[in-house]
Amino acid sequence: MSRILIISDAWRPQVNGVVRTLETVSDHLKRDGCAVEVIGPDRFRSVPMPSYPEIRLAIGGGRKLAEMMRDFAPDSVHIATEGPLGWRARALCRDWGWDFTTSFHTRFPDYLHARTRIPRSLAWAVLRRFHNAGRGVFAATRSLCEELTRQGFSNVVAWSRGVDLERFTPNDPDPFPGRRRPVFLYAGRVAVEKNIEAFLSLELPGSKVVVGDGPQRAALQRRFPEAHFTGYRTGRALASAYAGADVFVFPSRTDTFGLVLLEALACGTPVAAFPVAGPLDVIGDAPVGRLDEDLRAACLAALEIDRAACRAYAEGWSWEACMRRFRRALVPLKS
Repeated sequence: MSRILIISDAWRPQVNGVVRTLETVSDHLKRDGCAVEVIGPDRFRSVPMPSYPEIRLAIGGGRKLAEMMRDFAPDSVHIATEGPLGWRARALCRDWGWDFTTSFHTRFPDYLHARTRIPRSLAWAVLRRFHNAGRGVFAATRSLCEELTRQGFSNVVAWSRGVDLERFTPNDPDPFPGRRRPVFLYAGRVAVEKNIEAFLSLELPGSKVVVGDGPQRAALQRRFPEAHFTGYRTGRALASAYAGADVFVFPSRTDTFGLVLLEALACGTPVAAFPVAGPLDVIGDAPVGRLDEDLRAACLAALEIDRAACRAYAEGWSWEACMRRFRRALVPLKS
């Protein structure tokens, strides 16, 4: 039995693509006969992240983390995030001579620049230092792998994503009764880096719905009172929201993948997005979405897409394959 230790600053009760990815991959690893331990900030004293209180950051607990890591006696270690736990785990692995891998989930240089105007070059330098200490950095798409290589990251490994085809299906009752059709839906964190304002500012027929929460929600609700904000939805409620929409709108220009794209497609909902990394990697030229620098044009064109084709396309993405790629790319503790 392989013993796999994952350290992540993104973990329950957070709701985001990183958490969903790690939860699902961990479940599939266990079904495949592995012993998996995920150490997240829920096991430590924590403080809310400045400007993003939904995210808790672990403080202190260096000795506790060391005990947890040694007690589990892993065969492989994967450090999933570059937060406080990630940096502590990195330092412990280096002190003990343990090899490890990392993953690059979030374009922090872009996010930090959007929030604080910190130069992107400085953030990239810090991230290079973090990830190049490991034996491999996992990235979700081909374009992201190429970008990380250009930025000086070493041992970049492609690790794509999957979708739960049993949870996300087209066969759900209408979750938006009384809303004018067509319904244009965004789902995800409600934060400045997601560029939701670009969606809500569009002149579109029907209704706009935002599923999710985050630090920008109150401001966007005040500015766009005609839009419907539902807060977080998970499980069947989230699947029903996807399936009940006519178009899924993905306005982000900075996401590394966009797991929500696959979830929407699995529910038979076509996608409208900008032609940037993430949508280009997931959708490309497939006839299941419209990618256009004119996001309004993309939204209107997506209304004509065959919903059955969207579901069929999503069926080509498997969490089982995602788990096996992850497991193959791990490295033993001692080389």
